[in-house]
Amino acid sequence: MMGPRTVVTPSKERKVVSRGHDNSRSSGNSGYCNRGPMLNPTSPVLSNPKSVLKRQVSPEELQRPGGPYIKRTFTIVGDAVGWGFVVRGSRPCHIQAVDPSGPAAAVGVKVCQFVVYVNGLDVLSLDYKMVSNLILTGPRTVVMEVMEESDC
Repeated sequence: MMGPRTVVTPSKERKVVSRGHDNSRSSGNSGYCNRGPMLNPTSPVLSNPKSVLKRQVSPEELQRPGGPYIKRTFTIVGDAVGWGFVVRGSRPCHIQAVDPSGPAAAVGVKVCQFVVYVNGLDVLSLDYKMVSNLILTGPRTVVMEVMEESDC
């Protein structure tokens, strides 16, 4: 049985979803809470998951002409839950996880891609917190340019 997962909606509220049931603890019946979810004490919580990258890559390496990376551009329309991907890392950020049933997976976003532009802004020198904030505070439609190894 899968444990609950926390999702951040475009409105920055958190909701805990587990097999279609609402497990959040809040004062109202909306299913949302502002202070974060109350998780089952026996559920494992990953506070700092291991990176999916085989090695760190520099922004210069990503942009080197003739290098092993190719550019892809995705337009991701967020749904009621979000965009369906997680960014991590710093200078450059990378895609750490993709929800297989989310909007990002539907357009082809994959784990290990490096985020270069978000809505036309160069994010190569930013950390994942700043990139996530750009996505969460921007429009529901995100245009994201990534670099991936050409043998993917």
